[in-house]
Amino acid sequence: MDYGFRMQVIGETPFITRVRPGTDAGSKLHPGDEVLLYNRFAVNRSDLRSMEYYYNNLSPQTASKLALRDPDGQQREVTADATVRQLKHVMDISGGSGDRDIWQLIRDEQRTDALLRQRYIESGNVMIWKMPEFFMSDGEVDHMFGIAKKHKVLILDLRGNPGGLTTTLERVVGNVCEHDVKISDRVGRKAHKPQLAKTRGTSAYSGKIIVLVDSASASAAELFARVMQLEKRGIVIGDRSSGAVMEARSYREAQGADTQIFYGFSITDADLIMADGKSLEHTGVTPDEIVLPTAKDLAAGRDPAMARATELAGLPMDPVCSREVVSV
Repeated sequence: MDYGFRMQVIGETPFITRVRPGTDAGSKLHPGDEVLLYNRFAVNRSDLRSMEYYYNNLSPQTASKLALRDPDGQQREVTADATVRQLKHVMDISGGSGDRDIWQLIRDEQRTDALLRQRYIESGNVMIWKMPEFFMSDGEVDHMFGIAKKHKVLILDLRGNPGGLTTTLERVVGNVCEHDVKISDRVGRKAHKPQLAKTRGTSAYSGKIIVLVDSASASAAELFARVMQLEKRGIVIGDRSSGAVMEARSYREAQGADTQIFYGFSITDADLIMADGKSLEHTGVTPDEIVLPTAKDLAAGRDPAMARATELAGLPMDPVCSREVVSV
C-alpha cells in the first residue's frame, strides 16, 4: 500500500512534506499543505506515531481523506487513492524448485540498504553528513569520522532518524568526545548498567559540530543531540525531537516447520535518565536554535534549518540549495 505522500508535524502543526509523482496524491496534495483533518481525525505530535502505525501496519486504507489548508490560506477537502499492489501470501525461499522468491527478498534488502546508506558532502572546511539511522558497525562509524577529521566543521543531519543500536550511539559519541562520557542511566525493573561511551582519544573528531533534528528524530538520534548539549560539544538546530527514547529489546520468532511464519516484537525494558537527571521521554530535545520551515518554505522546497547550519559553518547556502543537499 503506497499512500503517495508523507506527513510530518513541524512545531505543533502537521504538514504534507512530500508527495510521490505519478500517484493520485501527487496530483491532489502539495508540500506545504497544512493537514487539518486526516481520515476525520485531528493530527498532533502525541498521536501521529500511533496513527501512522495504525494506517500503515494494522489497517491500511485504499484511500485517504484529508482536510487541507494551502500556504495562501485556502481550505479544501480531498480524497487521495492509494496505490495498491497485491503481494504473495506465501513465498518459497527454499530454492529447491528454482523459485525466484529468495532473489526478490535479496533485491528488497539491497534496495533498503541503498535508501538507508550514509550520505555526505564535502565542501571546503565543512562536511555535511546525512545519517538515516544508527545501524552501523564500529568500523563504519570510524570510517565516516575519518573523513570528517579532514574538515573543521561537521554538520550532522539527524532529521527523520528513528534511532537504532545502542552500540552505534556509543561509538558515535566516543568519536566526538575527548573523554569517556556517560550517556545515560538505565532505569528499569532490574538493575541496569549505565550507558557509557568510551572515547577514541586522539582519534576522535575535534572540530565544530552542528546537529540538525526535527520531530521525527527519535531514540539514539535525540540522545546524541542532548549529549552534545550537556557536554557543550555542539549546537543543535531545528525542531523539538520526538521524545521516544526508552530502551527496548527486540525478539525474533518463527512458527512452523517446512512452512514458517516469521514475526517479531519489541519490549521496552528501561527508561534513560540523562546527566542532568531528566528523561527525554515525551519531552524530546529542545534545540539551541529553533528553526522551522513555514508552509511557503515547504511549497518552495526551501530548507531554512540547513541554511542556518551552513551559515554557522561559514558556508552560506541558498535555502533551496540546502534542500538539495538533504536529498543527495
